[in-house]
Amino acid sequence: MPESPLGILHVDLDAFYASVEQLADPTLRGKPVVVGGLGNRGVVAAASYEARRSGIHSAMPMGRARRLAAPDTVFLAPRFDAYTDASRDVMAILRSFTPLVEPLALDEAFLDVSGCRRLHGPAPEIAATIRTRVRAETGLTASVGVATTKHIAKLASEDAKPDGLLVIEPGTELAFLHPLDVGRLWGVGPATKARLTRIGVATVGDLAALSEDALVAALGNASGRHLYSLAWNRDDRPVEPERGVKSIGHEETFPSDLTDRSRLEREALRMSEKVGSRLREAGRVGRTVQLKLRYKDFKTITRSRTLPEATGSSAEIADVARALLDAVDIGDGIRLLGVSVQQLDDAEAIQTQLPLDADEDRSDDRLERHAAVERSVDTIRSRFGDAAVAPAALAGGDRRPRAPTSTDWASTDWASSDPAAGEDE
Repeated sequence: MPESPLGILHVDLDAFYASVEQLADPTLRGKPVVVGGLGNRGVVAAASYEARRSGIHSAMPMGRARRLAAPDTVFLAPRFDAYTDASRDVMAILRSFTPLVEPLALDEAFLDVSGCRRLHGPAPEIAATIRTRVRAETGLTASVGVATTKHIAKLASEDAKPDGLLVIEPGTELAFLHPLDVGRLWGVGPATKARLTRIGVATVGDLAALSEDALVAALGNASGRHLYSLAWNRDDRPVEPERGVKSIGHEETFPSDLTDRSRLEREALRMSEKVGSRLREAGRVGRTVQLKLRYKDFKTITRSRTLPEATGSSAEIADVARALLDAVDIGDGIRLLGVSVQQLDDAEAIQTQLPLDADEDRSDDRLERHAAVERSVDTIRSRFGDAAVAPAALAGGDRRPRAPTSTDWASTDWASSDPAAGEDE
């Protein structure tokens, strides 16, 4: 592959959720802050650098985090609206330099600045300016990696943390890459790393020293070829600004396993309400509704149904989610339930399509009336909170306040561009 110009940036906000909380409450600044599910089965979503000194990190069970935590550690439930607002401000700064911005999550993005050197200067200068503006305009700190490829830029930003800038000059990529632990490669999870360890691979250099055929024999065709290419910095993926959010959903890990099907149906309805509200807020609709369940033994399954037409209606999403739930065995209990909508499209573009016949026209009238009710509910909830209005089906359910254990998510399907992604158990 011909050498790429030094023009790819990976911008990663430091301890994002925790940093947003520290900015919102000055009394938290300098203190260890942990954000995540507060229940017994909660998981750490983010930990401030003060908290990380105690060994706490993201994806750690909250129970373990509490055991490791210093006495002054503050534990907070996530506030995704606040994080989304902060992310929007940062992304606007990035897009002021180039339209070629590919968000990966709320707190990170790739930029291709190779076409704007004349306007903003060389890539390292742009990276430094971005870091300065993010701090000055939002109060957040960003670490930035600058390289010739996306893969190296992301690795560089990881090594730059916290609050740093690392430039990997053209021609020095392999010297940077080969000493790294092989687990740093994009697509190497615990299962793949275990297989690599068994064949004597500890570093990226060890992997690069093998033949491609040997890797294919050990890992399979797609994964073997993918990792061999990355080990030699063969990564020609462009920055894709159109990538965007591919699904919107809500999932929760329950404080105790749910064995009552009627309770699970109410939870599916409540989550569908949240998903529909988020779709409408984003101006999106989707065609595929997916239900996710995790059993007591941690086995996880998904079931989905694709609709004839895209929807943003909470009621339609709930109907499909409950139908999917009715078709599965809940076994000895469900520890996690999730509802999401995929195959997203712009709501306005869908609404401009005209009905083909009079019956469809009348159906559209009914749907519009229903949509108007849901928009009114959204308005009330935005002013008075989620509990202000609820479907009648939830009126008899358990609506008492409880410690948040939820993880709201908007998936960018980061791994979809990688052949080996999602391969690890």
